[in-house]
Amino acid sequence: MEPIIGEISAPADAVKDGDTASFAQDVIEASREVPVIVDFWAPWCGPCKTLGPTIEKAVKAAGGQVKLVKINVDENQQLAQQLRVQSIPAVFAFKNGQPVDGFVGAQPESQIKAFIGRLTGDAGPSPIERAVEQGETALAAGDIETAADIFGQILRADAENARAIAGLCHCLIASGEREEARQMLDGLEGKLATDPAIQSVRAALDLAEQSVDVGDVSAFRARLEADGNDHEARMELSKALLAAGQREEAVEELLECIRRDRNWNDEAARKQLLTLFEAFGHADELTATARRRLSSMLFS
Repeated sequence: MEPIIGEISAPADAVKDGDTASFAQDVIEASREVPVIVDFWAPWCGPCKTLGPTIEKAVKAAGGQVKLVKINVDENQQLAQQLRVQSIPAVFAFKNGQPVDGFVGAQPESQIKAFIGRLTGDAGPSPIERAVEQGETALAAGDIETAADIFGQILRADAENARAIAGLCHCLIASGEREEARQMLDGLEGKLATDPAIQSVRAALDLAEQSVDVGDVSAFRARLEADGNDHEARMELSKALLAAGQREEAVEELLECIRRDRNWNDEAARKQLLTLFEAFGHADELTATARRRLSSMLFS
């Protein structure tokens, strides 16, 4: 398919080296159009070597919503003195010709993104954010090939985008490539591994790996007609319904199992229901409704 996030390749002047002579044009005047971040650095500064590439990556990912000007303090000492730069790396943000924000010292990528987000908050979603939404829409519509292509494009531009990683894993699960999804998830570390989107797809993978042949639905229903307290049959029926895409029915069977005997098999039905909530996502309407019903049962 045609690349949909080509605009992620930021404008040619999104990141540039600046100096005292160009400061008024590159920063003051340019910030009247879009926010401009100024990074004061030096070749001998260790933290600068960490911070610089992180800021560049985040600025480029913003797709033209913000610019970056890098200034070597060794070569522009007078300018650094005018802005009262006392230690480096020192970062300033300009909007409408005026400094509006800043920080000193190396910062993690998440803080850099938040810093840029404060500057561009009224500019709408970035190209990557729009692409993520497109990918998730395609995935929800069952267009797995398109969704996978979109998430792949995003990850080539932002390898640590949690929603894109989760989306691609969902595509792999839907395509039956569960082992590939598991390997991708197991390779994640730190905050990325505990991101809510990653936790959700991990739960979805767990459910997919325990799915039951849809053809077993009638057999499980027959067992329940013979004995409504056959909790094992009800649990397996819920799994089969979920595999068939009948989410509401799958949840209903688990709630019924809890209603009849919440303690059965070490609260297996409740634990399975919580896994479904994680897989569906906490913002999902079915999750919210079922969670209220579960609370009502447990605390009535």
